[in-house]
Amino acid sequence: MSVHLFGIRHHGPGCARSLAAALDALRPDCILVEGPPEADELLRFAGAPGLVPPVALLVYAPAAPQRAVFYPFAEYSPEWQAIRYANLHAVPVRFCDLPQAHRLGHRDEAESEAVAADGEPQRIDPLRWLAEAAGYGDTETWWDHLVEQRSDSLDLFGAIAEMMAVMRQETGSRIDPLEAQREAYMRNAIRQALKQGRERIAVVCGAWHVPALATLPSAKSDTDLLKGLPKEKVAATWVPWSHGRLTFASGYGAGVVAPGWYRHLWRHRERASLYWLTKVATLLRGHDLDASPAHVIEASRLADTLAALRDRPRPGLDELMEAVRTVFCYDSDAPLRLIRERLLIDEALGEVPDDVPAVPLVQDVFAQQKRLRMAVRADATELDLDLRQPAHLEKSVLLHRLALLGIRWGRVQHMRARSGTFHELWRLLWQPEFAVDLIEASIWGSTLEGAATAVAFDRAAKAQALPELTALMEQILLADLRDAVAPVMARIQDIGTLTPDLGLLLAALPPLINVLRYGSARAVDTTALASVVDGLVTRACIALPYGVRGLADEVAAGLLGQLIAADQAIRLLQAEAHLYAWFEALAGGAVSELSHPLLAGRCVRILTEHGHWQTERAAQQLSRSCSKAVAPLASAHWLEGFLQGSGALLAHSDQLWRIVNAWLLAQPAEVFTELLPLLRRTVGSFTPVERRELGERALQAEGRHAGTGPAQPVEVDLARARRVLPILQTLFSISPLTETAHDK
Repeated sequence: MSVHLFGIRHHGPGCARSLAAALDALRPDCILVEGPPEADELLRFAGAPGLVPPVALLVYAPAAPQRAVFYPFAEYSPEWQAIRYANLHAVPVRFCDLPQAHRLGHRDEAESEAVAADGEPQRIDPLRWLAEAAGYGDTETWWDHLVEQRSDSLDLFGAIAEMMAVMRQETGSRIDPLEAQREAYMRNAIRQALKQGRERIAVVCGAWHVPALATLPSAKSDTDLLKGLPKEKVAATWVPWSHGRLTFASGYGAGVVAPGWYRHLWRHRERASLYWLTKVATLLRGHDLDASPAHVIEASRLADTLAALRDRPRPGLDELMEAVRTVFCYDSDAPLRLIRERLLIDEALGEVPDDVPAVPLVQDVFAQQKRLRMAVRADATELDLDLRQPAHLEKSVLLHRLALLGIRWGRVQHMRARSGTFHELWRLLWQPEFAVDLIEASIWGSTLEGAATAVAFDRAAKAQALPELTALMEQILLADLRDAVAPVMARIQDIGTLTPDLGLLLAALPPLINVLRYGSARAVDTTALASVVDGLVTRACIALPYGVRGLADEVAAGLLGQLIAADQAIRLLQAEAHLYAWFEALAGGAVSELSHPLLAGRCVRILTEHGHWQTERAAQQLSRSCSKAVAPLASAHWLEGFLQGSGALLAHSDQLWRIVNAWLLAQPAEVFTELLPLLRRTVGSFTPVERRELGERALQAEGRHAGTGPAQPVEVDLARARRVLPILQTLFSISPLTETAHDK
């Protein structure tokens, strides 16, 4: 009987290749792999059709699914290759790490979310000392050259075991209690295999654990370490994973900086550098960038030279990327970003077969995705839906129901090229974490429709504000949850009759009116909803003239956005009665001296913009608001409300321009300085074209003040005048001002 320890690095192609060769030579009759024993029943799927890496084992607590941990596998992961070998050669294989039933039992939610995907705790990296001693700046590059790119037949695992033994000896006997328990459990798993009469036992584990498993202390000492551990019921399943989640940046700490490069090393053992540079050239040529065979040859020579200068056996990723930057990129970062995204990361999402055990809700969602032919991908894609087509409408309903559960697989994008209510443009991006979210959402129901309906009921019962309810109603109707419509509608009516706040009434209108517009496309009966909208519009019109009075600046600024959104929504209704009542309410707010100037200015803007007021009447109100009897700050607020978002009225009306220009010129220097931030914020909301038109208009004034005769000639200090030109250029987005012959 013999036990063979293979210390590996998770997701290392060099380790995986060496391990595959070692297993072929050893022909073990039992394989133990570091991993969660709760997933032993799932090992049979590895290598079977339908389970395509990258994938991950998801181990979670059914009572609290958010307490979960992932064990990801790439095709070049040594553990994956060991499991595939076992299944291919009918060798018994099982996981031998400390069960997650014990580890999740004493881990709170915050800790479980931060667990590394490979199950390893965060620790100081002792290998960094060896990397620095070998002349490398980081562990990643050192290990890559030492192990991952090796092609010789030396005893890799013996060298790793010796190296780890020295490292553990040098770092002392201090060990984390959890690590001690994990290694005790692994030793017990080895003892069990020996007791079963296995003669050639292969143990595949993290390199750090090899010295602790090389010798077996008394079974009693290990059993004592494992006594009294908490235990919790857990479940396991396979879920798709992505290359992006194998990087350090993913938050799971799986330990792969460039998974696409590692997959390349796994697939192209010989002449990996040349194949890599060829892929770079192909990618760049596909994006109309200059990349020829001569570039590949030159970059290959440069990478080889760099490796020789650094006394390295062959070019690694650092040498190749430096060569790529020099030869292909002309010192530009744009191609490098493309290479990093498409080649270094090479975003790919794994696949999981339908017969893998999963909770009913997950099965229902995956079945709908398959039936509707909605590919689950890790890179962003766009989905353009025509809701008049039944299949497209079903896709929209699926995405809206998932969003109601908090699973943002798709996000609706603004439609610029198309108008109407029959189109939706979605941006789809599947995240592996959605598997946990679906399991967590299964407490609401076993089907997507049932779970989304239950969530809608719960949110409606807890909602206390009218906007929250109307936004929920919009989600319900877009998700086609018909059983939830009547209860939520009744809740809206109850809360709406008791809501006197103008801001809440205005914020409640856009979602409901948006649903009325979508009703025809989704075959939704909106009769009852229309009556609710009628009541809310009426109450908003009654409250508006009084709701804009006596407000603090911060409150008025918040109400301004709600007023603009409600105005756009009411006009979309195209109901004459509602429009008349709305414009009358706005007029009441516009003329009242008690109204906050910011909101009064916006009321005048809306009335003028839509032809309810003539420009002359707006000019009268503007003149009154900018008179000497009004405080300059109040006038500035009024102008902000009137002009914010567009300077078209000011640019195209001589009358309005003269009033504003005269008011600005009449301000003392100290007052103008005080108002400048507010005025700059207002002008900054204009489009570049509008700012340019206003700037040119100011330049063409030829020294004339509004309403006065020719300005008297004055001495101009050209040096001081030139100092303000860059500021004016920035404010009005005009071309740089050049000196004229007269200036010179």
